[in-house]
Amino acid sequence: MTTPRLTSHDFQPEVLQLFDQYVHGDLSRRGFLDQASRYAGSAAAATALLASLSPQFAQAQQVKADDARLLTRRHSFPSPEGSGEVKGYLARPKLEKGRLPTVLVVHENRGLNPHIEDITRRLALDGFLAFAPDALAPLGGYPGDEDKARELFGKLDANKTRADFVAAAQGLQSFVEGNGRVGVVGFCFGGGIANYLATQWPELAAAVPFYGGQPPEAEVAKIKAPLQIHYAGQDERINAAWPKYEAALKAAKVRYEAHIYPGTQHGFNNDTTPRYDAEAASLAWQRTVAFLKANLS
Repeated sequence: MTTPRLTSHDFQPEVLQLFDQYVHGDLSRRGFLDQASRYAGSAAAATALLASLSPQFAQAQQVKADDARLLTRRHSFPSPEGSGEVKGYLARPKLEKGRLPTVLVVHENRGLNPHIEDITRRLALDGFLAFAPDALAPLGGYPGDEDKARELFGKLDANKTRADFVAAAQGLQSFVEGNGRVGVVGFCFGGGIANYLATQWPELAAAVPFYGGQPPEAEVAKIKAPLQIHYAGQDERINAAWPKYEAALKAAKVRYEAHIYPGTQHGFNNDTTPRYDAEAASLAWQRTVAFLKANLS
């Protein structure tokens, strides 16, 4: 018998808030366990809670790394203003001929983990050439451990990291296998980078930030690309700045559409944890693929 998959409804809201703080580096592992034990009843139960909330990459994988329909490889682009070189994971459909619409895939605050590689392959199956940089490459790359990845993330030079993503987008624009039209999709930290790229790189053809931090209001008028913005319904930390961002988008006459998914948690598209919401994620992904195809083809 298959064990039913845990969802956010199986956890107390206070525990989910603690987990969100932990995931984003505002609470240490020990801090989470100490505070979660108040709700779990014991230290052992809190440890079990954390394990059940943590990513399960293998179980959630949708497209295998050796899927015969795809061509995948490691690739890099020069990044003279950033780390010198931006390294990442490239995927494209094997049988598609000609130059493909290209998508930059930006990870959360743990680097290029197996989930983001899976997302990259999903986009390739949808007909895109997709490239996912690893912001942690200058520090040795994603270490295979989420806690270690978060620790390393805090050691990055933020300015160089942002420059690396701009360099990746520029590299994709001139990439021989692409059609010259570049879009970006990003999640959490990556959503913030998607918003940032829209303000910094006028050639961007489309941006899809998932629950990402908003850019400074003064920068919004620089946005030329159409935006498709996705927010979780229960994500006060991110959503608090949305009204001002929306007002700035309207004032600057930026083309955008925004979707808020009621009852969902931050990270609802990430199917490796119980915060995943299958219905909302499916709808958001359908919208994302359609939007990218409309603007990149």
